Amino acid sequence: MDKGKVIDLLNNALEENKELFLIELKFLADNKIYVEVDGDNGVTLKECIRISREIEHNLDREEEDFSLEVTSPDVANPLKVKRQYVKNINRILDLKLKDNKTVQGLLKSVVDDEIELEWKTREPKQLGKGKITVVKNEVIQFEDILEAKVKITF
Repeated sequence: MDKGKVIDLLNNALEENKELFLIELKFLADNKIYVEVDGDNGVTLKECIRISREIEHNLDREEEDFSLEVTSPDVANPLKVKRQYVKNINRILDLKLKDNKTVQGLLKSVVDDEIELEWKTREPKQLGKGKITVVKNEVIQFEDILEAKVKITF
């Protein structure tokens, strides 16, 4: 399997729609090609078919047999690339961090190698009894994130 040719064909297909971006490309056993793409406004089935055809029609099955899967990300899967974070600004993320801490908050921004989360929490009052609701912000480096998932709310 000419991996370079597949990569070139995939890049050409993605160039036709600037809203689309690559999440993952895998060359698996038995000449299976797995392509996962996302888009700033989602990915339609029509776009997955177009990308699949762009690749498939330019490879010769007589030369080498292969299977090709072009898919969009599953909502239950973690975020993998920075552009997915940007796409999900103003949505709630569940994070697992390297220090075994878990954080849930509203994704406020994505800058360079970090994200900013915001959440509300209840804390004891400084004077008197009871608790007050406070807004917390935290900047988290991408390198400290083990897993980030978008929280699905209904």
